[in-house]
Amino acid sequence: MTGREKEIVRHLSEDDLDRLLTQTDSEKVSKRLTFIKRLYKGATLEDAADDVGKSQSTGSLWAKRWNEGGLGKLTPNFGGGRPPKLGDDERERLIERLEEGEPWKKQEIQHLLNTEFDVEFHPNYLPRFLSDLGLSYAIPRTERPDRPDNADAILDERVSDAFAEDEVDEPHNKQPEDDSDEEWTVDDDVRTDGGTTVGFFDISHPQPWDNSQRLYTVSEPTITRPLVKIDTPAAGFYALNGESVLQFPPTQEKEQICACFKEVREQNPGERILLVLDNFSSHICAHTRKRAHELGIDLIFLPVGSPHLNPIEPVWKSLKWESSPLIVEGAAEYRALLDEIFTKLTDQLSFAGSWIKNHLSGFIQKLR
Repeated sequence: MTGREKEIVRHLSEDDLDRLLTQTDSEKVSKRLTFIKRLYKGATLEDAADDVGKSQSTGSLWAKRWNEGGLGKLTPNFGGGRPPKLGDDERERLIERLEEGEPWKKQEIQHLLNTEFDVEFHPNYLPRFLSDLGLSYAIPRTERPDRPDNADAILDERVSDAFAEDEVDEPHNKQPEDDSDEEWTVDDDVRTDGGTTVGFFDISHPQPWDNSQRLYTVSEPTITRPLVKIDTPAAGFYALNGESVLQFPPTQEKEQICACFKEVREQNPGERILLVLDNFSSHICAHTRKRAHELGIDLIFLPVGSPHLNPIEPVWKSLKWESSPLIVEGAAEYRALLDEIFTKLTDQLSFAGSWIKNHLSGFIQKLR
């Protein structure tokens, strides 16, 4: 089954849907009811829409209407009142056209409506019209041009390799270009037979003057803050089934990254650690990879330009958002505050929910 699942509100029973299908002589209504019935049966948006000859974007619009208002909103009656500027077929064509060229500025959509559909909406009404169509209004996520198109598939393969049970001649972290004559061994005091811990590592630079929250004020919205600046980065380990760790290394050099890995190991003794991280130079160098192996940590590197595949990224975002309105007197107080917030946030698995579903579902039984 392809596509994405859609939670659908059961405004009517399946028997009611069948009865309506036998009673209607409208092809438009029949297609919409058939689409909803397929979703009732567990079909994805893409499959249900394809069954009635529509695109996934049209199916998304129909499902949104049904969930919001049931049959009345899915099959509106335009028999009375002023007719809409765009009929259902035109709206569906507009959605498909928007999906082809997204993202769009509001002015660009207005121009598209004028030139290709010969209609014009008042600028104050246009956002409401676009919201009714199911469009989202947000800052687009920036993507690096060197990100591979199959980044998810690459990560899937790397996770599978890390979980492979077959014995291999070389340690997981060792690469062909490494000195093959040098033996990589796990430290004698490190145990890795107690199961597997999966976690995510990344570096961030939160500052006490990052102002990302909107606050209520009566007069001019200003905040007086002490001039505090954190010169060192924050290194975070977000563990799915172990102990998360926040550290403040003086630099991002390979020796400091290895010291962070050692702390991660000390906080998670007794089991193998699979650590997902990006391709920063101090992460991928042979020195770091060898030291990680000595600590019983197998590294899973993200595809190039794919920070969206690292669940610790939204943890950083939430951490900065929660700490932004708070006033601190110095760097030590701010680090203590960050550690408290990081601990609270990383107790939640919700940041990694989709990652677990997409990349870890086949290996849950191998975790401790």
